[in-house]
Amino acid sequence: MTHHTTAAQRLGRSTWALAVLALCASASTAMAQASFPTKPVTLVVTYPPGGGADAMARLIAPKMGEALGQAVIIENKPGAGGQIGASAVAKAAPDGYTLMLDASSFAANPALYPKLPYDSLKAFKPIGVVALFPNVVLVNANFPAKNVSELIATARKAKDAVSYASSGNGSAQHLAGALFESAAKVDMVHVPYKGGGPALNDVMGGQVPLFFGNLASTLQHVQSGKLRALAVTSAKRSAILPDVPTLAESGLTGAEIYEWNAVFAPANTPEPIVAKLVSAFQKALEAPEVRARVAQLGGDIQKSSPDQAKAFIQQQVNLWSHVIKERGITTE
Repeated sequence: MTHHTTAAQRLGRSTWALAVLALCASASTAMAQASFPTKPVTLVVTYPPGGGADAMARLIAPKMGEALGQAVIIENKPGAGGQIGASAVAKAAPDGYTLMLDASSFAANPALYPKLPYDSLKAFKPIGVVALFPNVVLVNANFPAKNVSELIATARKAKDAVSYASSGNGSAQHLAGALFESAAKVDMVHVPYKGGGPALNDVMGGQVPLFFGNLASTLQHVQSGKLRALAVTSAKRSAILPDVPTLAESGLTGAEIYEWNAVFAPANTPEPIVAKLVSAFQKALEAPEVRARVAQLGGDIQKSSPDQAKAFIQQQVNLWSHVIKERGITTE
């Protein structure tokens, strides 16, 4: 007796085989997610070793590693204002083993570089914001303006009455200066340098009077008296410069600004893995030595959920897009 399988039977068998394969695949995916991580996690830092972003990454990585039960290894991929590292992470497998720590320039890049090789808001899933660091409005110790209103009055006298230094076109200091100009309705002269060090040296030397600096990297010069702090750019006064008023207290609103660092995963990272990463990240931020170091640098630790981090980053992208267009800023 011969058995002829009908087309319908063959189709039924192959459908059944595919269903079994799909079940096996989803079971192994679920197991992989449940056992994550089974190997070290790489945290790509989009800036060179020794800078502020690198320091934050090296501060939180060991603590995240302890919480995950696997080492978190730092890999610096600097260049093009963070684009090189971000591009690599955007293309990485969304399996939780490649993360990115970026800085506030992440939010300015979409407006500064119209041809970014990734979509800043769609290519990544925020794990959380590490900390917010206010900027300081700094002047050379011999500059006549003693407060923000005197600075604005001086700048209003003539279009080129006041100049400010930065580490380059489109840099954080340049953008902070541009936001100040917009809020104060003044036009100042921007003097770009090749790096923050030379810019700061010339402000201390009196060649350029004004600098919008990161609190962490300029605090020692304020304490030594080489620079005078007119205001902090945060919503409240800084615990490490308690005598320095905020911009709002100085009569200028709309110029609140922070430098920040955030940790991201590639966009399609599965939710169970994201949840583990978020938990490890938040444990790292609770570590006493992390909190102490951030406070020492004048920062405020952020205990934000991924949704809060996403909303904050979106707001920052919108802010810088507006300032960059309004002031006609380019990286050229």
